[in-house]
Amino acid sequence: MGRQSLNLKGLVAAVYTPFDSGGAVNPGAVEKMAERLSGWNCAGVFVNGTTGESLSLTVEERKLLAACWCEAARGTGLKVIVHVGHNSIAAASDLAGHAAGCGADAIGMMPPCYLKPASVGDLVSCCRAVAGQAPSIPFYYYHIPDLTGVNMPMMEFLEKASDLIPNMGGLKYTHSDLAEFLQCLNFAGGSHDIFFGRDEALLAALALGARTAVGSTYNFAAPIFSRIIESFSRGELEAAREGQLYMADLVALLKKFGFLPASKALMAMIGLDSGPVRLPLRELFEAEKSSLRRELETAGYFDRIQ
Repeated sequence: MGRQSLNLKGLVAAVYTPFDSGGAVNPGAVEKMAERLSGWNCAGVFVNGTTGESLSLTVEERKLLAACWCEAARGTGLKVIVHVGHNSIAAASDLAGHAAGCGADAIGMMPPCYLKPASVGDLVSCCRAVAGQAPSIPFYYYHIPDLTGVNMPMMEFLEKASDLIPNMGGLKYTHSDLAEFLQCLNFAGGSHDIFFGRDEALLAALALGARTAVGSTYNFAAPIFSRIIESFSRGELEAAREGQLYMADLVALLKKFGFLPASKALMAMIGLDSGPVRLPLRELFEAEKSSLRRELETAGYFDRIQ
């Protein structure tokens, strides 16, 4: 693998930020989440990312969560990747140093998304400044252009970043360009980790050679995805396709209610209550939660995660 990479294989859950009923971060919920993900044989966790509503958190809240996850994961086998991206490069750098000090296994970073880098070179400069604050652990660039509005060619990014960032581990690739994803997988002889971030299209990524996937749905559907991966590895493509179609339909169902609020409601239904979402998102009304539960039951979800 690369000069620094985790060389992970399998599922990495992009974890939710647990809030209490008053909307404050609830660190006491982290240990139970870590136990469940470890029991489901997840390879790791991605902390303070999109699923974790990171840009709705304060820097101090993000530091608290990073520390809690590093502690909760100790001895479980879960690798901890802490997302440190911020519109302020100084704040991102502070978060990077803190994550390394807590014992994180790696850091990730989405780009500044208000005042945006104008070129690949500018993006690499941002990443280099942040990665340099955690030089002993791998750095992963978080490519999610649908949300950040920063859509640079990732092959060019890898070429430039690999020369300038000594701890460059690879990418968290949350985009629909599968041709580019394939190119990135094979960059420099496959020397970097390229984590796939579109849960509802994982099977396509597996066919291209993906080894690792990072996503929200692994918090509540890891057993379903594990069976997809197992079916694919055995050449049982019809079973793998059936599982992938089921998850595509499940993601569509959650999106109908609003993905993050609905998936947090689902988490409570399976005994992993992580509280409400934070503004600007809206918590589901009780009637919506009841409707969601009925549709999940009709879809056989609660049986499938056994």
